[in-house]
Amino acid sequence: MCSLASGADGYLHLLKKHFHTVSLSINLILITWFISMNPPVEYMNSIYNPVPWEKEEYLKPVLEDDLLLQFDVEDLYEPVSVPFSYPSGLSENTSVVEKLKHMEARALSAEAALAGVREDLQRMKQFAQDFVMNADVRTCSSSTTAIADLQEDEDGVYFSSYGHYGIHEEMLKDKVRTESYRDFIYQNPHIFKDKVVLDVGCGTGILSMFAAKAGAKKVLGVDQSEILYQAMHIIRLNKLEDTIMLIKGKIEEVRLPVEKVDVIISEWMGYFLLFESMLDSVLYAKNKYLAKGGSVYPDICTISLVAVSDMNKHADRITFWDDVYGFNMSCMKKAVIPEAVVEVLDPKTLISDPCSIKHIDCHTTCVSDLEFSSDFTLKITKTSLCTAFAGYFDIYFEKNCHNKVVFSTGPQSTETHWKQTVFLLEKPFSVKAGEALKGKITVHKNKKDPRSLIVTLTLDNSTQTYGLQ
Repeated sequence: MCSLASGADGYLHLLKKHFHTVSLSINLILITWFISMNPPVEYMNSIYNPVPWEKEEYLKPVLEDDLLLQFDVEDLYEPVSVPFSYPSGLSENTSVVEKLKHMEARALSAEAALAGVREDLQRMKQFAQDFVMNADVRTCSSSTTAIADLQEDEDGVYFSSYGHYGIHEEMLKDKVRTESYRDFIYQNPHIFKDKVVLDVGCGTGILSMFAAKAGAKKVLGVDQSEILYQAMHIIRLNKLEDTIMLIKGKIEEVRLPVEKVDVIISEWMGYFLLFESMLDSVLYAKNKYLAKGGSVYPDICTISLVAVSDMNKHADRITFWDDVYGFNMSCMKKAVIPEAVVEVLDPKTLISDPCSIKHIDCHTTCVSDLEFSSDFTLKITKTSLCTAFAGYFDIYFEKNCHNKVVFSTGPQSTETHWKQTVFLLEKPFSVKAGEALKGKITVHKNKKDPRSLIVTLTLDNSTQTYGLQ
């Protein structure tokens, strides 16, 4: 007697006992008979010729689309390309299940090994950076700002956004931005010749390469985002690896392979100039690494405010909620108004001269200066309804420059990716040409997210607070 553990084993038992080779037609009939009869083990062992399944009634499947009928036993006799050792005591046919289990175990083992390789690869990235670019990266414990104190899980979204190529493509294609930096560097090579230069937030390395081409002795590019690995390839493609060293990490957490640098360059500006608070990191680098008599570029920045009259956009964004398909949704205004809007303004909608509300000299300013209050006076140039205020910034490369470079992000200048920052009013008010519109603006970091800004505008006795995030 044979001891069979399952119907599948019983089927294999029939194949072994009654057939040395099984043709496809016999195999199909046998399967149908086996499913319909479900015979006990004793009956299968007692079968002799004539066998009971050789009847026409078993040519019709018991189960429609039976997967067993699609199984070709002859495949079991075909040689396999991967060597396989059967456990002792098991024949080729009776070890099918064990073979499958063994292969599944091998697959699971391979998956585990692959996961380990991925972890090793991640660790190797840092090693490759140090080896290829000769970077000596060390963790530095000192931190003096809210940005420096941000943990990786708190700041991850910010840096991951700069890990994608798209944002770098947008910045590189911004000709006002990129060509201004290029012109400043190439037209003032005396600032960079034989100097050690630090590029804070180097991204794809474009400013580092400009500096290297201008004659810098050494350029150190620091960036926390994953785009740095692409920058490494870019540096090598342009054969500048002997001059440019790239270091992955936050400037507040790495230790540079030099004690001091002669020049710091960075494209740190965000919407409304201070959004993202990257200037904090530049000032940290200045205080820690800039040599006496060294320079930071850009060195001068200003923020300006201007009055706007655009009833069409006000209606689209604010008045819209008064009647939405016949329903009053005016309560939504309380959610819409506090969000500052980043967009390109039509210069024709400006109804005042601009007023500078903040002047920053990167050589003398400190982080605490970046949160401020400022009174402003706007000279109205056109009688109309004031629907909003807009902010923008101007950038200057001046210190020690033989050829000074300036660019503006204002609505009357060539469009940039920074656009303008618009603060909509809930209720427009009338202004007259020649009138002096006085107010106060306060700008400070959001305590919950120090890379975002809270802006408060006060006119007469009316105050509105906006978030830029």
